[in-house]
Formats: sequence, structure tokens, C-alpha cells
Amino acid sequence: MRGKFQKEYNLKKNKLFTLDIAAVGDIVEFEINDDHSGVIEKIYERKNYISRKAPRIKGASNRGERLEQIIASNVDHLVIITSVKLPAFNNRSLDRLIVIGESSHTEITIVINKIDLDENKVIDNWYSLYSSIGYRVVLTSVIDNTGISELNGIMNGKINLLWGQSGVGKSSILNMLFPSLKLKTGDISGYTSKGKHTTVTSLMKKVGSNTYVIDTPGIREIDPYGIKKEDLGHYFVEFLPFIKECKFNTCTHHHEPDCGVINAVKENFISKQRYESYLNMLETVEEDMLY
Repeated sequence: MRGKFQKEYNLKKNKLFTLDIAAVGDIVEFEINDDHSGVIEKIYERKNYISRKAPRIKGASNRGERLEQIIASNVDHLVIITSVKLPAFNNRSLDRLIVIGESSHTEITIVINKIDLDENKVIDNWYSLYSSIGYRVVLTSVIDNTGISELNGIMNGKINLLWGQSGVGKSSILNMLFPSLKLKTGDISGYTSKGKHTTVTSLMKKVGSNTYVIDTPGIREIDPYGIKKEDLGHYFVEFLPFIKECKFNTCTHHHEPDCGVINAVKENFISKQRYESYLNMLETVEEDMLY
């Protein structure tokens, strides 16, 4: 990307520093140089994009704001990959990814992988919970091809972003869906019981006439970017019918009196697990500022 383009972009966005200008999924105009390198001249307006808070970078600003890291743009379908074990199912990480998908206005599918390891059927309750609030949940196993055909049909004709924690089996699922990808897969670290990174950068591949997949590096931590405390509840879909019953328009559903969401939790209309996940996320929400 030309330096002049980057400078103009940052001025337009009122930023002194940015991690991403062009992202996987962007539609761009470019020129090819004599040495066969490419130079981006223009980025077309995005219909949406998926991002997260990036780690703090020293020197990015004098106030140490969290920067926004764009993962991909123009995404139709966010496929969130989780697993039963190795690593263990983590509903709080799942909820953070759901919030990112909801705030980016993408279709969302939840995949719970490695169900062949679920001897005690502990995942049944999570399957019921997320299905009951309206999410499509697909149970998969690459050992016996469970759910692979169903997932293939759901992804057909869309730009699909697959995202999840390290080690959940994202690359293995993609290899089952589209063998031509031949993605590298890794083992679980015996020391940390967490996945080892096998995908090191986001990459889009065309896998059908109108079907694309964006493979992403596994993540250890995830924080949504640019969401205010009073808006977070709008991305928990089961809260929506009760938010209108709150006394205050800026209610954070934490301590305020006459809160419709708190009352719904007490009356078991909203699950305590999801509400606790919401409160945990609320603590980490920062008031992101332009800089």
C-alpha cells in the first residue's frame, strides 16, 4: 500500500496510528509493478467487518488506548468453532465471539466440535441453551464425520469466517469440508492443555462457485472493540424483550433499580450462565475513544 494512501486514510479516520487498513475480504483496486509486486490504490466501502481489541502497543498513543484489529471484512457468515474438550468448552469465550458477530451484523453458527469426547453428555445443556435463544448449533466430530455434511450445506454460497480458540479443530474441520485446502493441523500442548497455533495469518480461499472460507489464527483471548457499557446488552439477543422494561435508557443491567433484564434473570427467563457471562464482559468493556 502506498505511504500516501496510508497517511490519507489515517487522517480521514482521525487516527494517528492504525493496525489495519486493508483486510482480508476487502474489495480493492490495485496496480501490478514491473517486479510483479502489487500496490493497493483504493479500498471500496465495506458492508461490515469483524474486529477485536488488539494488545496494547507502546508508542501508539500517549494514553495507551486499545487499538482495533480487523480480522476480515464483507463477511456473510461467522462460524464460531468450540470444542467439548482439549480445550474445554468455554461459554464466556463463545459469548464474546457472539457479541462480535452480532455487532457486525453477520449470520452466526455455533459449532461444538469433538463430541466424540463427550462421554457424559455434558454438552447437551449448552446445546439446549444456545438453541433456545435462537442460535444454530452444529455438533461435529472429524472422527466419524458427524455434522460435517450439515455444516457444508449451511456454508454454501456465503463468505464464511471461521473463528475460535486455538486447538478446537478448526483446520481439521476445514480439511474435512474441503480436502483441497490441505491445511496444517496441530496437537494440543501437553503443558498448557491449550491448542498450538497452526494457522498464522488470515487467508481467504474460494471453495465453491459462490462459497468462500476465511481461515483465521486460533485465539487465546478475545475482547470486542468499540462497544459501550450501555450498549452491550443489545448484543445478548435474549435480553432484547426485557430491555424496554428498564427504567433508564442507559441501563447497564448490573445495579440499576427497576431493571427489566435483572428481573428476567430472577424469574428464569434469562439463563444465569449467560447473565454471568454478560457481567464478566461488562467489566472489560472500555470507553474506546478516537485518537
